[in-house]
This record gives sequence, C-alpha cells and structure tokens, in this order.
Amino acid sequence: MELSESVQRGLRSLAEPSTFDQSSYGVLVDVSFRSLLAAKAEPGVLDQPELKQIDQILLKQGHTAATTFILEAVKHNADKSAISSCLEELAFSAERIEIFYSTHQKHKKELERLLASLVCPISSSIGRCPPRINDASWRLQYHVKNDQVDKVNEPFYLISLNTENEGSEEDINFTCTVEQLQDLVGKLKDAAKSVEKASQM
Repeated sequence: MELSESVQRGLRSLAEPSTFDQSSYGVLVDVSFRSLLAAKAEPGVLDQPELKQIDQILLKQGHTAATTFILEAVKHNADKSAISSCLEELAFSAERIEIFYSTHQKHKKELERLLASLVCPISSSIGRCPPRINDASWRLQYHVKNDQVDKVNEPFYLISLNTENEGSEEDINFTCTVEQLQDLVGKLKDAAKSVEKASQM
C-alpha cells in the first residue's frame, strides 16, 4: 500500500503513546471505522470523552490518516501480515497493531460491501453513489455585451444533464465556452477509452 506523506505523518502520531495513550488510541480506531460506515456524516464523531485531552489538529490528522489507511487496506484486501508490516514501518507497537487489526476484522465485510456499492450503483442501498446521467442537451448562445456594456460577441454553450439518483430525477445546468466544452468532451472520451480497456481485461 502506498500512503501519502501526510497520511504517514498522521499514522506516526497515532503510534506515539505520548500523543495517544492506549485508551484514546483504541477509541480513535473504533471511531474511524464507525465514521466510514455511518450512512450520514456525524459532526460530533470525535467528541468522545477519551479524546478531549488531545490537541484537535493532531486528533483530526490522526482520524483522517486512520480512515485513509482503513480504506486502502480494504481496497487492497490486505491481510494481517500486510497491515502489520505497514504499521510496523510507522513505529506502531505490536499491541496497537493488534487493536487495529481486530477492529479491522470486525468491520471488514461491512466496508467491502460499502466500497462495492460505490462501484456498482445497482447494488447500492446506502445512497452514496453519484447520480446517473440519463440524457444531455445543449444550446448555443452568444454573449453580446458584458457588464460594462462593451461588445463581446462570444459564443457559449448552455448544457443540461438530466440525472437520476435513487429514483428521483434532477437537471444539472451549466454554461461553458467552446474551449471548455472541447476539454470536457476530450476528458469524457478518455474516460470511455479507459472503461473500455478495463472491461477487456
């Protein structure tokens, strides 16, 4: 698993007993798993009595690092040795590794289902999937004058995307210049090619 420098820094602070004692470490690990599994974000997820004495910046960095590491471990289907070796490199004690791994095992199946539902909108029952585009329409318009009443005579496009999410339809409308539209079309073609390649593997 490749982890960014900021995630490694956050995990190193979690490994440090002077920053997170054993009790607060266990609570933060548990809270990190629960926050990933919550259907809606809980604003007070870090408001636990065991976490009150910890510097809020370090607490948030540790929480972010822990949730990132959890998702990476699930994404790579990491086993105990992979998780252990990664955490050992970041100076985690054997006891802290065991706390993390046992909590990971307890929630692993739920997290796998959650990640699978994000990939496959048909099986999603959680509601975290982005809307599906059903239709797109466009109209060419012209800017004749700007705010200062100067002549502009510049074309732009009005784009309307008809989307569906959990059975409800919604239109997403935006405007773009010719260059922006060309850029969008190029990116969509690249995405389509990537999906096609992936489906052929």
